[in-house]
Amino acid sequence: MTGSRSPLRSLVLIPAFLVMAAMSAAVPAAAQAPPKPAPKTAVKPAPKPAAAASAAASPETLKDRVLAVVDDDPILGSDVERVVRLGLETPKPGETPAVFRRRVLDELIEQRLQFHEIDRFGFEQVPVDEIQRRVAAIRARFPDEAAFQKALKEVGLDPKGLRQLVTRQLLVLTYVDERLGPSVFVTPDDVNRYYRDVLGPEMQKRGQPAPPLDQVREDIRETLKQQKMTAQMESWTKGLREKADVLLYSADTPAGQPLPPVVKTLRAPAKKDAPKKDAPKKPPV
Repeated sequence: MTGSRSPLRSLVLIPAFLVMAAMSAAVPAAAQAPPKPAPKTAVKPAPKPAAAASAAASPETLKDRVLAVVDDDPILGSDVERVVRLGLETPKPGETPAVFRRRVLDELIEQRLQFHEIDRFGFEQVPVDEIQRRVAAIRARFPDEAAFQKALKEVGLDPKGLRQLVTRQLLVLTYVDERLGPSVFVTPDDVNRYYRDVLGPEMQKRGQPAPPLDQVREDIRETLKQQKMTAQMESWTKGLREKADVLLYSADTPAGQPLPPVVKTLRAPAKKDAPKKDAPKKPPV
């Protein structure tokens, strides 16, 4: 042990000729009776260094925190930070930073629910050129390559990790388009109604004449399709959330303190059949 020398180590340091002399003088006595064992000396543990004691008493630095858990799958504060720092989502006009981050967290919860459902079906079809276009759009938000690489490093990503992140986002859109898209229909009446009730009044507000219907028919059809797809996606996601276990923690708790749960959405327990009441026994005849 460090800090004190044990008795056995002290004996080793006695000169050899003194040991031999002591042994020769003790031979007759040793022949008559076995030597008594030397009394044991208690060895006190060395005190801990002051530096180690202060280090043990100091609190650990918080590196990350769990903001939500979706079916045992955690969402970390660093996940929100990636979205914010890389500009994958941008604040709305008048949106405060706290409200913006909460919205990003809600969207990450919805994405995680969607990822789980897609993984369950083994859906992995994503156009490569669309991935490249999305990565290029993210890169264009930065003034130069050095700033882009610095941002990636600060959020713990490399170019490969960014492509994987973009791929998972596009996976949801591709899945929705292929699985939910065929159930979306835009009728001629929908197009005419939009032209009459939406596009016409909007152009009138701008002081411009509405273009002929034939010129904007396909644009209107695509707009209405996207609106209906969005509604289908929201309905699908809402159904996923109702069947999932979602635990949401407070993002405003100071660092170093436990995060109390503020919202807990759990699956509805299965309804148990009500116990059947025994039928009244008929009196004996």
